[in-house]
Formats: sequence, C-alpha cells, structure tokens
Amino acid sequence: MDEGSELSLTIAQIVQRLKGSHLHSQIERQAKECLHQPDIKLESLKEDVRNFLKTSGWERKLQNAVYRELHIQLPPSHPTAPPEHLKEPLAYMRKAQATWEKRVQKSLNSMSTELGVPLARMRPAVEQRELTNKWNEMGTDEPDLSRFRPVYAPKDFLEVLISLRNPNHDSSEDISIRSHWGLIQVPLNVRDIPQLRRAFSELSLNTGQLGIDDNSHIHPDLFENDYVQIGKKVVMEQDSAAAQQYSKQGCPTGLRADLWALILNATNQPQDVMHYEQLKAGVIQHDLLVDNLIYKDVKLTASNDDFYFVFEDFLYQVLLCFSRDTAVLEHFNYNSATPPKSYIKGKVGDEECAVVYPPNGVIPFHGFSMYVAPLCFLYNKPSKLYSVFREMYIRYFFRLHSISSSPSGIVSLCLQFERLLQTHLPQLFYHLRQIEAQPLRIAFKWMVRAFSGYLSTDQLLLLWDRILGYDSLEVVAVLAAAVFAFRSENLMEVTSLASAEAVLADLSTLKVMPLIQIFLFATAI
Repeated sequence: MDEGSELSLTIAQIVQRLKGSHLHSQIERQAKECLHQPDIKLESLKEDVRNFLKTSGWERKLQNAVYRELHIQLPPSHPTAPPEHLKEPLAYMRKAQATWEKRVQKSLNSMSTELGVPLARMRPAVEQRELTNKWNEMGTDEPDLSRFRPVYAPKDFLEVLISLRNPNHDSSEDISIRSHWGLIQVPLNVRDIPQLRRAFSELSLNTGQLGIDDNSHIHPDLFENDYVQIGKKVVMEQDSAAAQQYSKQGCPTGLRADLWALILNATNQPQDVMHYEQLKAGVIQHDLLVDNLIYKDVKLTASNDDFYFVFEDFLYQVLLCFSRDTAVLEHFNYNSATPPKSYIKGKVGDEECAVVYPPNGVIPFHGFSMYVAPLCFLYNKPSKLYSVFREMYIRYFFRLHSISSSPSGIVSLCLQFERLLQTHLPQLFYHLRQIEAQPLRIAFKWMVRAFSGYLSTDQLLLLWDRILGYDSLEVVAVLAAAVFAFRSENLMEVTSLASAEAVLADLSTLKVMPLIQIFLFATAI
C-alpha cells in the first residue's frame, strides 16, 4: 500500500471511530449554537464556524482525541489481510497465545467447580446495601480468601515464553553462538544500543533530565525552574502531543497528574464520572468469582507494600469496576489475545449462550493490582484514577501479559534484555548462565509489572514518565539490563541463583535515570 492511500485509510478509520463519540455530539451542538452569534456571517459560514471552534478550545479537544486514536490505532495493513493478522501477524505467536488462554480459562473454571463458587451471581438486597455502605472502606473487610489462589503467577507465564519456538526458523543458521545463551529463542528484531540511542535521544548525557538535574545539590536555576515553567505552559495549552514530548525529560511532581491525563486524553468529564458510577452499580448488583481474585491479589501485594498499603480501598474500587467495563473489550482489536468466554449455566457448548467472562475480558493474575497502585499517588478522585488506569492498561500494560511480536510486547522486551546483556556484559551473562542463574529468571518479575512494587515510588513515576513520553515499554528492558550492569561486580562473585537473587532483592534505593543514561550513553560500543 502506498503512503497516500495508507494515510487516507487511517483518516477514514479515525473519522469513523470519532463519529459515534460524545465529543462529536458536543462539537456538533457547539457549532449549531454558534450560528446565532452576530459575528457568524452566511457568506463565510464554514470559515467562521471553524474559527469559533478554534478560539473556544474545541479544535484542541478534537486534536487530542485524534492523537489518542493514532496511539491505539492498528497499523495500516494490506486490505485483504485477515483480521487475526491485524491482531498478531505471526501464526506461531497466535497459536501460543490461544493455548495459554485455554490454560488460564481452564484454571478459572476448575476453581469455580472445585470451590462450588459460581462465576457470577446476583447479590441479595441486604448484601447490596452492605456493600454500598462500606464502598469507601472495603479494606476493613476480611473475607475468607484462603481457598482462592491466583490463576497464574508471572513465573508460570515465563515458562510459556521460554518454550516459544518459530517452526520455520532454523536456529543453526544463527550467526552468533550467543543467541543460544538466553532463554528466549525466537527470532525477533529488537533494538541494540546504537538504535536505542537514536530513539531515546532526549535521554542523552547533555540533555537536562528530571531525576538527575533536579537533585538538591544542583541549583534549580540551572534547569529545574525553567523546565517547570515550560510544563505549566504545556498544561495550560492542553495539547496532548506537546505533553508527550515534554514527558520524555520527566514530569515535575506537581504537574505529573495533569500531564499524564493530557497525554492519555483521559478527561474526567461528567459522562466519564457517570460511566464510573454505572460500573460501581454493576459491582454492587453482581458478585463475580474474579472479585475474590482481585481481593486476594491486593491482600498479597499492595497491602503488604510500605508505599501502597494506604490505597487498599482505592485499589478495590478501581479493579472491581475495571472487571465489569465492557469498553475495555475494544483493545482486543489490536491485542494478540482474545477475550475469554464462559457459558450460561446449563448451556455449556452452546455458542449462542457463550458470554465474555469477566465482562472486560481480562483475567487478573498475581501482581495485577500493582499496575494501579502507583497511580493512587497522583489521583484522589476514583473516577479520574479509573480513567487514567484504563487508558494506561489499553495502551501499555496489556502488552506485558500477552504473547505477541510487538516491540513493546513482553516477548520482545525479554529478548531485548537478554541481547543487551549478552552484547555488553558477556562475561556476566556467561557466569550467571553457568551457575544456572539465568538473568531473565530474576528480571522477568520486574518487567512484567513495569517495575511497580520494586522501585521507590518517586523513581517508578520517573520511569513511567518515559514510557508515556516515548510511547514504548522498551525503556523497561533497558532499565532491567542497567540494574544488572550496576550490580555486575557483586554478581560476578555469586555461585547460585539464590545468592544472585539476594544481590538484586532490593531495588528501592536505585536511581532510575542515572542508570538508564549511563547504560545507554556511557557504554562502550
């Protein structure tokens, strides 16, 4: 497909998607109302209405909506390509993802059968009233969750990724013996350091960075003061593209919440609040089996975390509403995964009685609540927190637990991490491999959570600034490799997997930006 027809196809798709949106009806209403104004002339009607929409801020809102669509838009493909190719072009990846989904679904169904707990049930009126009254203090509730177990943990998922093979690829043709050192044995193109330097040029040593140049011993006049002023202008202009560019060098603490919401175009309009309230009503009316998995996960992870235990109630509210949000299903258009289905009671096998379960198509796993926890530091309104989390999930986090060939997908990130270590720290990689302490077995849990729960919160937010700024999760793989480089001297002394894990057990004192900068821009190539 040539560039012109590709562009017109993209425009047509975006127009089609925005046509049914609330923004479209708002702009239409504003355009009609402005016709009564004296400065709108019949002979220059089109131009005058356009100018009115521009000066009243509606054009900017439309631009931000288009910018959002471009980020979640499927890459243009051949017009005759089947729909499954749009989700994931590689057949062996699709097959592996489908097999994994069946396994997870089976685990959930067998839990339901073994425990005698239905997948969904209507709550009795008394229970509905109780839940309504304690909605803001669900953390005080102590349900018996001992029978429930997470459907899967990251280490189970890692085993699936390790077993991935491309049946059409003859690995004996690989140029380097190093490609057999790692656990990930699939041939995907991942960026090396020279390519990463070009892609992440704003992180170079001669560019000011929040996370480095705002340090207490550096005078704020040298960088921080001017940078914060620019940030305030970006927020005032309400421009998503400018906010994203700004975020590449980090977001000031006081502006981060506004900048992230702007980048994600996560507005907290009355209709968004209403949508959240409808989801809340759904939680109060129906009890789902996955609710127990959410409770259990929060209790096992965030409730035991020194930074996040105070947000327990927020986490329940957001995650319970998320599980019921059918708007999340839309991301399966560009996700290699397929939403799991269950059958209405007594109708097993009848496709007409198959329903997506849970309603949002996402089965939570061990650690899932840690995708939400850091956002609680930024947003204290549940509806706003919810909007931002949902956007973060459908843009980035879903890629961390689905099998795909996307450059930001977990398979590529694992391969990129291994390649970076093999290329730039071959002795360390070889040593760890010899003592059966494969680096990926240690780093996988960090990457699958985008480091949430491992770094101190201020450092984690600086990392997530760059994920949003570069619209890529690759920086997560770079940081994982940088952590190994930083602790390499100690790691060269270890003699077992347990001692290697002990060296890397506590990352809470690490400073993210110096590590990434040094690894990318001060490593000899």
